Amino acid sequence: MAELPDLTVFAQILSRKFKGEELDKVEVTVAKKLNVTVANLKSALEGQKLNNVNREGKTLQLHFSGDQILGLHLMLRGELVDLNNGETPRFQILAFHFTNGSGFALIDLQKQATPTLQPNPAVAQDALDIDKSEFTELLSKKRTLIKTLLMDQKVIRGIGNSYSDEILYHAGVSPFSISKSIPSKYVTKIYDSIRTVLEKAINDIAESNGDELTGELKDFMNIHSPKLKTTAKGEIIKTEKIGGRTTYYTDAQELFI
Repeated sequence: MAELPDLTVFAQILSRKFKGEELDKVEVTVAKKLNVTVANLKSALEGQKLNNVNREGKTLQLHFSGDQILGLHLMLRGELVDLNNGETPRFQILAFHFTNGSGFALIDLQKQATPTLQPNPAVAQDALDIDKSEFTELLSKKRTLIKTLLMDQKVIRGIGNSYSDEILYHAGVSPFSISKSIPSKYVTKIYDSIRTVLEKAINDIAESNGDELTGELKDFMNIHSPKLKTTAKGEIIKTEKIGGRTTYYTDAQELFI
């Protein structure tokens, strides 16, 4: 699943390539996840200019003229692809055709990617916006595992399975630690690691992708990868399920219960 760094880069690429272009046609191939009728979607967006694309948590938001916003949640397998050859890409959900002949499509093998016209404002803080006092207070109230908390989009947005492992490894905290049991010194480490890990990933992915809408990249991961058996420090990487998701960790990470 694409997480905060991937989506940030996708938003940057879409803005560079399509900002200011007028949408000629929005082509709906799979409508089951739409929150409005196809006719309403077309009426709202066609003929409008794309003003900007940004990331909100784990969704992309396309801001069009006329105060129209379309949210795109890629879900587990969704991807964005350029429309270059006039052919409909496999597993297409939506396609955006601009008057200058350019365009891109949302595709998803599982047909779960979700477009939402005029999405409701989010309540939870974004992982890159939450301040230290809010983060500290959040952890102090929760008996959930710290990895579970970091992935909970209702309390902090943008972090998923892969980067929660990367953040906790960078901070030296076990993913099995109870959130409210983590000492303040390590709460600060986690908070600092969130920004360090995510911002580095954004820069690495942006440099690697250029203007290509390629899928999520994990080549820069330090621990969350089935290809890795040990860390750069020589620590053995272990795996275990948390909430049905594979978790990568080492015994060197401090456990607080």
